[in-house]
Amino acid sequence: MAKISVIGICGNSIFMSADHFHQKGETIVADKCFEEIGGKGINQAIAAARMGARVSFLAAIGDDAVGKLCKETAKKENINGYFAIKKGEKTTFAFILTDKNGENRVTEYVGAELTTEDVFSFENEIKESDILLIQQEVPDLVNETAVNIAKKYGVKVILNPAPIREISNNIAENVFLVTPNEQESKAIKINQFKNCITTLGSKGVLINGKTVIPAPKVNVVDTTGAGDTFNGVLSTLIADGKDLVSASEYAVTAASISVSKPNVLTAIPTKDEIEKYLKVNIL
Repeated sequence: MAKISVIGICGNSIFMSADHFHQKGETIVADKCFEEIGGKGINQAIAAARMGARVSFLAAIGDDAVGKLCKETAKKENINGYFAIKKGEKTTFAFILTDKNGENRVTEYVGAELTTEDVFSFENEIKESDILLIQQEVPDLVNETAVNIAKKYGVKVILNPAPIREISNNIAENVFLVTPNEQESKAIKINQFKNCITTLGSKGVLINGKTVIPAPKVNVVDTTGAGDTFNGVLSTLIADGKDLVSASEYAVTAASISVSKPNVLTAIPTKDEIEKYLKVNIL
């Protein structure tokens, strides 16, 4: 069974939907409002866990009600949660607005944050993993420390470079795979990395600038979390020994299933759901 360690954030996500996004100075009225636990880290950890991987997840939370919900969510999803509780700080939260086309805009407040000491407390989990999956929602030094630990034990690192910011040479040199979206791929130096899978939304993904894996055609309801679903599923398959092409084909299908449903956690498919979809639509 694949073992995945994920380092990222976990907090509250507030979803609203409206006809269109704001114009300058415009007030709009939302059609719907929904709340759930989210964040790239926890979303990707859940996607991997629903694939059947053994998942350990490290995140910082505040000593508040949202932090408690983060712990409960990890437990419910059979994730081995390592939560660094930061007293007196708020747990992360995000606001997601979705328009009538299923596109979204995300605004995030990062509250409690991880430290290098928290990462060192997670060292044994990284050591025992097949894949370390990281994003850029945590401080640079946290990712640097995690990547150095992974290098020490020969663990492959997958970096989802979101949100966009400069990536150090040390991280770039020691990452097995980077997974930017189209916008992020233009902002980073792709040739620094051993492998790159660029997610192209409804067009699928591009592997190392050469191979395009198309996405299944689905009715798009909400694109929020599609990249997280892709990364969590992809990491599990690579940990199981799949090559980049076959892993991407499967992960693209998982992401396509997710965008056909609203919100994030309720949209992340299980392995059985993906297999059922493939049996009906591919075979």
